[in-house]
Order: sequence, then C-alpha cells, then structure tokens
Amino acid sequence: MNFSVIKRTLGWLLLFETIFFLVPILTALCYGEIAELNAFLLSALICVALGCICLIGTVKKTELYAKEGMVIVALSWIILSLFGALPFWISGSIPSYIDALFETVSGFTTTGASIMPTGESVEALPKCMLMWRSFTHWVGGMGVVVFMMAFLPLSGGRNMHLMKAESPGPIVGKLVPKVRTTAKILYSIYLGLTILQVIFLLCGGMSLFEALNTAFATAGTGGFAVKADGFAGYSSYLQIVVAIFMLIFSINFNSYYFLLRKKWREAWTTEVKVFLIIVAAAVGLVTVNVFFSDTIASFGEALKHSLFSVATVISTTGFATENFDLWPTFSKTILVLLMFIGACAGSTGGGIKVSRLLILGKSTSNEMRKMLHPKQVKSLTIDGRVVEQEVVNSVYGYFVAYILLFVVSLLIISLDGESLVTTFTSVTATINNIGPGLDAVGPTGTFAHFSWWSKLVFIFDMLAGRLEIFPMLLLFAPATWQK
Repeated sequence: MNFSVIKRTLGWLLLFETIFFLVPILTALCYGEIAELNAFLLSALICVALGCICLIGTVKKTELYAKEGMVIVALSWIILSLFGALPFWISGSIPSYIDALFETVSGFTTTGASIMPTGESVEALPKCMLMWRSFTHWVGGMGVVVFMMAFLPLSGGRNMHLMKAESPGPIVGKLVPKVRTTAKILYSIYLGLTILQVIFLLCGGMSLFEALNTAFATAGTGGFAVKADGFAGYSSYLQIVVAIFMLIFSINFNSYYFLLRKKWREAWTTEVKVFLIIVAAAVGLVTVNVFFSDTIASFGEALKHSLFSVATVISTTGFATENFDLWPTFSKTILVLLMFIGACAGSTGGGIKVSRLLILGKSTSNEMRKMLHPKQVKSLTIDGRVVEQEVVNSVYGYFVAYILLFVVSLLIISLDGESLVTTFTSVTATINNIGPGLDAVGPTGTFAHFSWWSKLVFIFDMLAGRLEIFPMLLLFAPATWQK
C-alpha cells in the first residue's frame, strides 16, 4: 500500500473542498447571512490547514495501482462528507453532527434523503445552507476525484484506476487516450447541460436562486428541493423541464460526446434504447393505472405526474410533484422496481444500472442455450462488442455483494421497529441513491425519526451505493492495508 500517494491525494481533496465552499460563501455574502458565513469560513480554514499538513513531505510523482485507487476513492468520499458536514453543525442549522453528516452524505452521493423534519423547516434554512445542500449534489454527480483529475496529475499516469473506482457501471473506458482529457470532456458536457437547464428554468419564471439549486440537484440526480412541497407548487412547464432533464442526466455521458462528434451509432447504444423503452413502458402503465383508478381525474395530469414520478425514480433523483405513496399498489410496485433498475452506466444516476441488467440477462440466456446445445459456443456481445468474461464475473460479484449488503442493512434497520414497507424501501432508497421510499420515508416523509445507528447504516449504504459497493467494503479487508 502506497500511503504517500493516498495522503497526498487526500490533502488535495481537502483543498478542493475549500474551493467548493466558495459557492455557499458567496451566497451568504449576497444574502447577508453572517453567522452561516462564519461557519463556512471556519470550515474552510480547517480544510486548508489539514490539507496543507497532508501535502507536507509527500512525493509528487508516485505510482498508483488498483488497490490504492479503491482506497483513495472510498476515503475521499468519507473525508469529503465528514468536513462537508461542518458548516451545518457549526452554524446550528442542523444541531446533531450525525444528522449533519447524514444530510451531507445524502448530498454528495446524490441520494436526496433528508433528516429535515416535514413542514416548513427546509424553507426556514438559510439560503447559503440550501445552496450548499444542492451544490453537494452537483459535486458528487460526476465524482469529486474525477473533478480533481481534470486539473491535477494525481498519480503519475495511473489515473484510470481512480476513474474505474469512482465511475458508475461495469465497464469504464476512456473517450480519448489521456484520462485527464476524458475527465475534462465529461465535466464540460456536465457543466454545459447544467447551464442549459438553468436557462430553461429561468424562462419558466424561476428565480435565479431556485434555478441554480434545481439545476444542481437535477444534474447530480440528487433531489434536494428548496421548498417544503418539493415541485408540487411549480408550473407544468417547469415540472416537464425538470422531468426531461432528469432523464437527460440518466443517460451515459459518453453518448453525448459521440453525438457532438456525430457518431450516431456509438451514441445510440443498446443500453440507451432499453432505458428509454423501460421509461416509456413505465410511464404508460402508471398513467393508465392512476387515471382509471380515479387517483388523478385528468388524463393530462395523470400523464404529467406519471412522467415526472417515473423520471425521478429511475434517474434516482427524488423530486416529487405528487405523493406517489397514495397511488395504487400496481403503480407503487412499478416505481419500486425502477428504484432497483436505476439509470444508465456513466450517468449521474444510481441504482443497479441498465448495463448490468443487460449483461446479467444475456449471460443467463447464454447459459440456458448451453443447456440445450452443450457443444455450441456463443460469446456474450453488446453493441457488436464481446463482453469479456472478467466483466461478466464482476457483474455477478457485484450482485452478490449488493444482496448481502442489502440483507444485512435490512436486518439492522428492522431493529428500529418501523413497518416492513418503511424498512424495506428506506434501505432501497439509500443503497440505490434514490432519496424517498414509501410509507414513513415517502415523498412527504423524512429519515429524521430513525435511531442514530440506523442513520449510520444509511450513511454507509449511500456511500457504498454511490461507489458501487466494493471500494467501501475493501476498507474492512485486512489485505487492503498490507504493503
């Protein structure tokens, strides 16, 4: 284990977090929120001091391998959250540090689950705190380590190990030969789409503050809203704009790069096709169900709310225009299934990912074919490319780890004595980075009533879900820390 490169990277991370604090600091200055401004300045000072200490005595050019990459990414997200929670706690906006940490982890992992009590408490938060909540979504959406890679030569040419450890999906590739250039391309697309959404929101009459918060949360597929009723009070135009952008940010960003390069075939992948088919089918089924069950009287309104709810769940954003916990069981079942499916690989969305389900489905089909024709040899292909057996094995390994973590978390959370629906969907919502579940943690609910140990489990689940399970689990393996 190369502790020098780990220490150096974490030092830079703390300095970058100081830069991230500039967004809420500027917001606090604009709105004259002096107490909260001091909390951010003190937090920034702590990050600068510890970051400089970590950089002292480290070597600039160091080799980094897969093991260090996993550890760096896992520790980076933990430390980012630990220090990102300080402003909430120091200012007293969230008095409990565990609650502040929960809110911050939920932000960076783009989960959107909140411990803020229901009612007007969200709107009562200072503007700079609301901005920080939303901005954590944007920072975490594409990955903080990937963001650092775009500016710093972190590991002597071995940055791919960092990108693989942080990027969602079973297959991670470079758009161009240099990893740093790939990171810059992805973040340029990310920033461009965010700005585009802000423009559309402003055209719909949103204030600049609300437009920025909404765009940050949508881009990261996070879900923190600045109003107590979520998106229920906004116009149909704004609701549709947000629904469309939630789906846009759910698609692999590589596809947008290929679209810009006019490589239509590479952009229109099987995963994108399947994702859009799932969305269309789910919207159709939910619309018909809520309309004919008289849950929503108008077909147009039923279609709009179904589109928004399907988009918010499959993208793992977590915004809400309707309390879908009151919808028929059939519609709720579809939404829960979408929570597990999630978005495309290489997007900012969470969940298991459509690409993994594709690989699992094709692999199962091949195994069944072998039973019927034992001598037949057929490679697993997607988009005309052979999927290596190593990738298939990693998908199976992911599913085993996912199920084990889900079951263990479910058992621990059940000790709180909540209903089975609340317990099951709270774990589903956090490990898949969704945000809301059903029952007590539905669109109008909150995670505030859970015990401190359950909140710690949720924190771990959110981090594990965002980092695809393995980096977090490897921290507990003794072999990880051996030289």
